Amino acid sequence: MDLERLAQQAFRLFPAPSDDGPQVIRPLPGLRLLRHHRPTAFEGSIYEPVICLIAAGRKETTFGGRTFGMSAGHCLLISHDLPVRSRITRAPYLALLLDVDLGLLRSVHAEVGDAAPRGEDARALEVHQAAPPLVEALHRFLTVASSPVEARVLGPAIVRELHYRLLMAPFGGMLRGLIRHDSQASAITRAIAHIRRDFREPITIPLLAREVGMSAPSFHKHFKAVTASTPLQYQKELRLLEARRLLRAGEASVSAAAFGVGYESPHQFSREYARKFGVPPSKDLVRV
Repeated sequence: MDLERLAQQAFRLFPAPSDDGPQVIRPLPGLRLLRHHRPTAFEGSIYEPVICLIAAGRKETTFGGRTFGMSAGHCLLISHDLPVRSRITRAPYLALLLDVDLGLLRSVHAEVGDAAPRGEDARALEVHQAAPPLVEALHRFLTVASSPVEARVLGPAIVRELHYRLLMAPFGGMLRGLIRHDSQASAITRAIAHIRRDFREPITIPLLAREVGMSAPSFHKHFKAVTASTPLQYQKELRLLEARRLLRAGEASVSAAAFGVGYESPHQFSREYARKFGVPPSKDLVRV
């Protein structure tokens, strides 16, 4: 499958831009197309489980002290909710993002069985050159978006095929670990869900480790292996990202944002905010 033809087809689905900001459309359930018209500065965010195919342009993503450069033809696999920093370095930029459905992965794995490759020690963020069968399947999935009938009838089968391609890929090791309920990767997924749900509340590590069926030392070790941060650092990322959203949306003052995301001291909040984003929270405050 010609990646350039796939990119041209995807570009045609976007409406005419009203400004130079990013554009996101969802032509099908579980599939998003992201376009940037110009390079961007680094931004912090939480990436949820997704497979991302770069169809045009170039992007850099920083995670766990490593920087991944991705250009057209590269595929990014995220298996957990991860705090990352990324920027667009070459535009126009176009990416296809397919949500990862763990339930569907389990169903496919039940049919694949021992034929699935080993490698459950794969990292939670992997970048590889996209295999032609995966690109071709994404192209067919994008093609049915133009017909509601084909999307309804053929779409689910293509999504299943895409998950099969991910499961069998060299970078699918972490996904193969996730589908086992008793795996360490699955336990960390449950812990992350707990922290994201209650990120404003204090974390008690021994209690959280017990809830996911691990000892505290083992939990701490595997959590850092997956997320490249400790549970407390991960929670801090969530709090600061949410605070920045509140400030930029004009929904809270600096003090209100600090207390709203769980800080007890606005001064501590301001120090940690400036350390992460390079500017004090007052610089991001939008007064409405």
